[in-house]
Amino acid sequence: MGFASGRGDGVTFRPAKGGFGRRAQSHVLILASGDKVRHMTIRPWMLAVASSFVGLFSIGYLLATTYLVLRDDLIGGTIARQARMQHEYEDRIMALRAQVDRVTSRQLLDQQIVEEKVEKLLQQQFELSSRSGRFETLTESAAAPLNGEAAPSPAIQPLAYESHAESRGVKAIEDVMGAAEGNPGATLEPTAPVYRDPAASEEGKSVSARADRIFSQVTLSLKGVEREQLHYVRQMTSGALRTSEAIRTIIERTGFVLPEPQTAEADAIHSGGRTAIGGPFVEPQNEDAFEQSLAALDSALVELERTRAAARTLPLASPAPATNITSNFGNRVDPFLGRLALHAGIDFRAETGTRIRSTAAGTVTAAGPAGGYGNMVEIDHGHGVSTRYAHLAVVRVSAGERVEADQVIAKSGSTGRSTGPHLHYEVRLNGEAVDPMRFLRAGVKLAHYMH
Repeated sequence: MGFASGRGDGVTFRPAKGGFGRRAQSHVLILASGDKVRHMTIRPWMLAVASSFVGLFSIGYLLATTYLVLRDDLIGGTIARQARMQHEYEDRIMALRAQVDRVTSRQLLDQQIVEEKVEKLLQQQFELSSRSGRFETLTESAAAPLNGEAAPSPAIQPLAYESHAESRGVKAIEDVMGAAEGNPGATLEPTAPVYRDPAASEEGKSVSARADRIFSQVTLSLKGVEREQLHYVRQMTSGALRTSEAIRTIIERTGFVLPEPQTAEADAIHSGGRTAIGGPFVEPQNEDAFEQSLAALDSALVELERTRAAARTLPLASPAPATNITSNFGNRVDPFLGRLALHAGIDFRAETGTRIRSTAAGTVTAAGPAGGYGNMVEIDHGHGVSTRYAHLAVVRVSAGERVEADQVIAKSGSTGRSTGPHLHYEVRLNGEAVDPMRFLRAGVKLAHYMH
């Protein structure tokens, strides 16, 4: 190679001397500008750097050209990818909303179910409490113990809400209903639905299960009380019927037959229609077992009270209490004639002036001298039953007067066909004399049924 030299601007190239086996020399770039000459040695790495730069520029140019050519496709693909991602997010949001709606609906449904159960339990509790009040009324109407024994009225157990043993159940119900935690006065009111995760839903299921168990326990408890009340009603009904039957049996042994029990409507019809009743025929209402049992109890108590009232009209008491009987009813030797004669009553040992009492309420039909009876008082007690009180010293009532049971009507003496001071007492059925001892024994047996 040659080289150039001279003044002025120019470039001088000097060939590198070398031969075989000798190191090649670097190229020198000489830059001349006026009096200034600059030398720049071109080394191999500089060529490599320049080549790399040119290569990178070429690659960048190619990429830029390719981008400009394919830009629309890349932008479209990016937009489509973003649209797919947006649709996926929207689908997930809609799925979450649907799940929230399902959970909310389930919570509202559970809340409604719980409210219905609570309302039903409170209604059942109110009915049981009202039944207790009706028990007290019916018990008071039955003045005497039924069949000699009084069954205790079943106590109304409080609801589980009022029981300490069921406090955890109340907490579970409050949790289900959305009551505020830690607020003992929280009421069961609707709350805003809250989305819960699966773990929370499992916990909600356990709370719901506990609430269901509590409701089941309370329901069973109330049903047990209802069964006790029903058993108590039936026991009272059976006792009232047995007592009424016992009173009738005892009275029938005296020879007197009590009238058959009648309802208020039948009484109105047989009494000449003093109580007007009527109306179109309508099928009876379907009552539950308790109402039917209560109606049966009411009818039994009414029948019992009427039987007692009918029995109270009979002369079951003694006309001269605390005195002995000296002569019974039946055939005996007449003290004046000395031959057999019927003694139509019984005699009580009574000193002159002993107070004589009416054995039952009634109306005086005779009061004064009556042949062999001496001074006599006769009282009509109704239903063909009458009593006579003879050999009296003093009469304190007059014919037509209304007297009450145990009222003093006279004083004993020895008037008429008598051998000494005493009381002659008779009981007559439809005008025929019967043994007064039947009524006196019946009065003793009926003592604990009548009061």
